[in-house]
Amino acid sequence: MPHLTTYIGLADRSEQTLASSLRAVAEGHAHIADVFHTCRTLAEWSDANHEALAPVVERYGEAHDVDEPERLQAAGLAETRGGEIGLLRDLQDLHVLATLVQTTWTVIAQGAQGLRDRELLSITEQANNQTSRQLTWLNTRMKAAAPQALIVAP
Repeated sequence: MPHLTTYIGLADRSEQTLASSLRAVAEGHAHIADVFHTCRTLAEWSDANHEALAPVVERYGEAHDVDEPERLQAAGLAETRGGEIGLLRDLQDLHVLATLVQTTWTVIAQGAQGLRDRELLSITEQANNQTSRQLTWLNTRMKAAAPQALIVAP
């Protein structure tokens, strides 16, 4: 199961990266109450998904040579941007990262079905549901931020 361990490692690291990126956006845009509080809540969900993986990591192991989430974080979320357009771009970066997380959980779910691993399948379903909710909020918040960012003069 060497490829499963690669995806377990990717899920583990990308959830951590998403959580830290959500916290960075919360802090960077702390003057916007809904962004601050919601991003912190969404980060807690990613923390919980990461923690839920612990027994799976113990059972199957994880490969640590996967660096895609770190590249995304380093490229876009190491620090936040200012202003309305900065918020929009930061939300978009979070969306890209959350999409990586969701597709990773989807792939792991397929592996769990093939292995008939009910515990892993349950973890993937919960994590996928949480990530879907994160993506829904990000989409909604980007729609709310776009008019101000795109058509109102700074």
